[in-house]
Amino acid sequence: MATAYDNAMKQEAATDDSGVPFVAVENLRKVFAGRAVLDGVNLSVSRGKTLAVLGRSGTGKSVLLRLLIGLERPDSGSVCIHGQDIAGLALDQLGEIRKRIGFLFQHAALYDSLTVAENVAFPLQHHRKEMSKSEQADRVNQLLAEVGMEEDLEKMPSDISGGMQKRVGLARALALEPEILLLDEPTAGLDPISSGEIDELILKLQRERMMASIVVTHNLHSARTIANRLAILNEGKVVIQGSFEDLQQSDIGFVKEFLKQS
Repeated sequence: MATAYDNAMKQEAATDDSGVPFVAVENLRKVFAGRAVLDGVNLSVSRGKTLAVLGRSGTGKSVLLRLLIGLERPDSGSVCIHGQDIAGLALDQLGEIRKRIGFLFQHAALYDSLTVAENVAFPLQHHRKEMSKSEQADRVNQLLAEVGMEEDLEKMPSDISGGMQKRVGLARALALEPEILLLDEPTAGLDPISSGEIDELILKLQRERMMASIVVTHNLHSARTIANRLAILNEGKVVIQGSFEDLQQSDIGFVKEFLKQS
């Protein structure tokens, strides 16, 4: 009988036009201080789909994101972006891959000394030098309008709320027109109303841009809202992967306890 994990992987077989998932990790293993933080992880996500990765603190969720953008190298297994294993790439090759990936940091990670507009313009100034200043300004205005921050472009990060900072962080993550979006705890530290607004914004951007997205979160409600598929990590392994309904129907003790506590 097919498991929820098997069904999820079959479902993910609907990939981009080339037949290759935008993001795929296979038998991924990463060890720190003798402990396997990730131990044989298999995950993939295709164009227009969102995968939410859940788990307790210290289960390797953030390490997974670092591996996906090449800030860490796996001890074994593969991390493939558009079918290319990034583990052995030189820094300049890795840099080209990273331009195709947008990253929303957990605390937005805006530069305190730059205005909202300057924060969003930062990637353009470094990676789109062929654009004129007026073209960059137009692009920044467009991005800020997409996230509902067009009236605040001259403000400093300290002058806006946490939810607004996340919106600016999203605009910056989208500056280079990424095909892949990675989100690290996008609703962390936000009140329920602001969390809901960020979830709706992520859904809107997904519908419009059809990116492949992976979100790491502790927020089960948020994961249910924005993700097509959910995966729960425990002790370095994927315990279950599938729809929220698959998780609800699971008879795995850890999954039942996780859903009860979340």
